[in-house]
Amino acid sequence: MNCPICNLFSKKNGKDRNGNQRFKCLACGKRFNEPKDKPLGGMYLSEEKALMCLNLLVEGTSIRATERITNVNRNTILSLLETVGKKCLWIQENLVKNVKVTDVQADKIWAFIGMKQKTANNNGLGDNEKVGSAYVFTSIESNSKLIVAWHLGKRNEQDALLFLEKLYNAIDGATNRFQMSTDAFKGYDHTVNEVLGTKADYGQIIKIYGKPNPDEVRYSSGDVIEVQKKIICGNPIEENISTSYIERSNLTMRMSMRRLTRLTNGFSKKWENLNYALALYFAYYNFCRIHKTIRCTPAMEAGITKTIWTLKDILNIEVK
Repeated sequence: MNCPICNLFSKKNGKDRNGNQRFKCLACGKRFNEPKDKPLGGMYLSEEKALMCLNLLVEGTSIRATERITNVNRNTILSLLETVGKKCLWIQENLVKNVKVTDVQADKIWAFIGMKQKTANNNGLGDNEKVGSAYVFTSIESNSKLIVAWHLGKRNEQDALLFLEKLYNAIDGATNRFQMSTDAFKGYDHTVNEVLGTKADYGQIIKIYGKPNPDEVRYSSGDVIEVQKKIICGNPIEENISTSYIERSNLTMRMSMRRLTRLTNGFSKKWENLNYALALYFAYYNFCRIHKTIRCTPAMEAGITKTIWTLKDILNIEVK
């Protein structure tokens, strides 16, 4: 251990009242404790309060409701979300790697940031990528229920390409071919084959809708009157072309995140905050939340970890 003042060698010199090792510099005589990484950085928030806030956030509580329940200022909660969100982004990028997949389903879910897209267009903000409509691209492994990759962006081919590149980086490079299913979004037509190449046997679900119910015109597009399955590339098993699991996962996500709840003022005001909230949700879903079907966490089923994580594990993880 080197001295933080003169950067010369020091030796152990007893312990403080909390049992932490102290050192003494052999040159200048400076005494100091061994530096430790703080899970919350420079925040003064206690770990107990931080975990309470995180528990509320992953269960769909809004920022202001969390503020009222925990008596923690909303700005502090947002700072906590940023700190933990960055760790969760690291977890997704570095721990969800070399995943063995056999059947992957991909879909996207709509949200908006700051204002609806129509309002953004009227205010001259239509070209701002961090305002207006946003889409969360997600992919799930059908057997392990693991969220293999996700991406926050716009509904276009460019963001679909970025999403598929994240999926490619997460799967096992030496794995056999796997089957992939999506909806009929045009952004997938060329990008899936371009990114995944010969790894994926790819098929699409094409849903034909009837006339919308006049009493439910806000979000309902009408009843599904026909479902067609289309083989795009490779040799997918036609009966297994489906998006049922990922659509149910999208429902879980919308119910577990206040920012995605429709017809409320809990929507995200900043793109970064939504990205951190999504990172927290997916880390919690993959590593902490027991899935009722597989009776363990998706990360355990996928062989990424052998234990059930807690939010404390996420909070204290060392980002390398």
